[in-house]
Amino acid sequence: MLKAPMALIMAMAASVCSGSVNAEQSVHALQVGKLTIGQGQPAIIVSTSGEDEAKVLQEAEQVAQTPEADILELRVDKLAFATDVAKVTALGQSVRKVLNGKPLLLTFRTNPEGGEKAPGDARYSELYQRWLEAGFADLIDIEMRIGETAVRELIAKAHQHHVATIVSYHDFTSTPSNEAMLQRLEQQAHYGADVLKLAVMPKSPEDVNRLTSITWQMRQRSDKPLLTMSMGGQGSVTRLSGEIYGSNLTFGSMGSASAPGQIDVKVLHQTMAALHKANSPGQ
Repeated sequence: MLKAPMALIMAMAASVCSGSVNAEQSVHALQVGKLTIGQGQPAIIVSTSGEDEAKVLQEAEQVAQTPEADILELRVDKLAFATDVAKVTALGQSVRKVLNGKPLLLTFRTNPEGGEKAPGDARYSELYQRWLEAGFADLIDIEMRIGETAVRELIAKAHQHHVATIVSYHDFTSTPSNEAMLQRLEQQAHYGADVLKLAVMPKSPEDVNRLTSITWQMRQRSDKPLLTMSMGGQGSVTRLSGEIYGSNLTFGSMGSASAPGQIDVKVLHQTMAALHKANSPGQ
């Protein structure tokens, strides 16, 4: 049974975007393995929460066997051996085999942006460099807070190894001004990111509306895939209806959620499929 408030979600989306064109038309699709990001309903990312190899491999197997899950995010910062290059590499290679063709997103979320480790910026960049050379990731998430030079270096390294990049910004305490949010997304595009990511915390429904408005504005300015969300319970609608506003990826949960407001992957997929159908021409 669908648990999401479908009628409310669809009414909200229709009221905000009445008269708009389908955002999908202006997206330059990103091919990551067999997955095309930017076409159709948003791709669903599921994050690992395990601290050890056995738990992560179990989570990867579950994602591999779940049709609704499109991408596995390996959250390195949650591992007990997060900064051990060799151990993470071995685990990443094992996870890649288990996924059986589904893309692997490698993410080291640092403490300043909601993660569980604080390796320092130089070490953070070094770890990514080493893992890119190991060749087990299809995408990596780079925090834009480390600065333009470091971000550009990692993007160049990733592209050298045929790995796509997400450049991200997270605010777990508030929703910045419209100007600040738009500026951060434009900076990410300027740096050369393949996917632009913005995650913010709302304090009111108006904050949620501002996030969706900024997403739509950025969609008019860039053809790069977007990954935007308003977190927490109030922001959960943005995880469901991103296609309407121009967001091309979202996060779902299978067991433990990796961020506040995440929705079960099956419910998420079912709801997005209904929204995609309603938003298709002729419906």
